[in-house]
Amino acid sequence: MSDENKPPLPNLEADVDLINPAAPPTAPDADHAVKNAGDLEAVFDVPVHVSAVLGRTRMDVGDLLKIGPGTMLELDRKVGEAIDIFVNNRLVARGEVVLVEDRLGVTMTEIIKADRT
Repeated sequence: MSDENKPPLPNLEADVDLINPAAPPTAPDADHAVKNAGDLEAVFDVPVHVSAVLGRTRMDVGDLLKIGPGTMLELDRKVGEAIDIFVNNRLVARGEVVLVEDRLGVTMTEIIKADRT
């Protein structure tokens, strides 16, 4: 193959990140400005559905109709085990149940990063 037919090679000396991957990042340009919480202000009033799931169980409709005050349901979680926190039916975190004055609350102990494929 002659030099005329070879595809052009990239100029590696011009791309500092390829030469020295440990080099500190450069300052962001106008197209890649630093983001902060204030940038989300436009969506602050968008309602979302948040669920904290203590556990789950399966039962027949006949058993469901027999449930009344004082009925105990066995769930698939153990005492002290992390609960799942869903936002709009998507698992986003795990947490623990806490008592705040006379109400139950949830503290997030782990954020779940979902693959966006």
